[in-house]
Amino acid sequence: MVLNTKQTTIAYRCPHCGTGVMSAVSLFALKGNMIRLKCTCGKSYLEIEPAPEQKLRLTVPCIICPKPHHFTVSENVFFSDELFALPCPYSDINIAVMGEVNHVKAELARTELQLLDMMEKSGIESFAALHQEEEEQMPDPQVLEIVTFVIRDLDEEGKIYCKCPRGEGEPECEYDAEILPEGVRVTCRRCGATKLIPTRSLLEAHDFLNCDSLTLE
Repeated sequence: MVLNTKQTTIAYRCPHCGTGVMSAVSLFALKGNMIRLKCTCGKSYLEIEPAPEQKLRLTVPCIICPKPHHFTVSENVFFSDELFALPCPYSDINIAVMGEVNHVKAELARTELQLLDMMEKSGIESFAALHQEEEEQMPDPQVLEIVTFVIRDLDEEGKIYCKCPRGEGEPECEYDAEILPEGVRVTCRRCGATKLIPTRSLLEAHDFLNCDSLTLE
């Protein structure tokens, strides 16, 4: 008898050498076991392990951030024929994709072009330089200065939005910009809404530097 077990293809991009790492994963192999998908360079790996209620926990290396990100997905989503992507929560770049093998290959190629474009605009020459280890990550003074300038400019133009009501008779909001190791935190003094803008690299601050407003949450 042939068992028709669920299977999918999963892939991630190694933050150290830039290689797209891809493998087929079956539900049978995951039952009670942790699977580790390792890059040939030996410096990164993606982990998948079973979780309660027919869910799976994934630990995914990030091409941008110094530490991996953790996700929990259902088995139905994981083993769907459709393409499913897990984005970096800070850059929105897809750092892991799963689904039908040809869809996964196409998404790997698309994200590679996206990364290469960002690297070219930021003057970064290699995937290794794109990803910095946590102990090497220090606030970039130049990026900090640019981000601070943009925040000040948005404030002067009234393009910082928070939870306070706006309209005639309402007092103008005042915002504090606190410089932290990981970035600049902008906070409204009235409602407490806040937003952290990363300043550790030009790449991390890329989306903010190209926006025309700032919304605090």
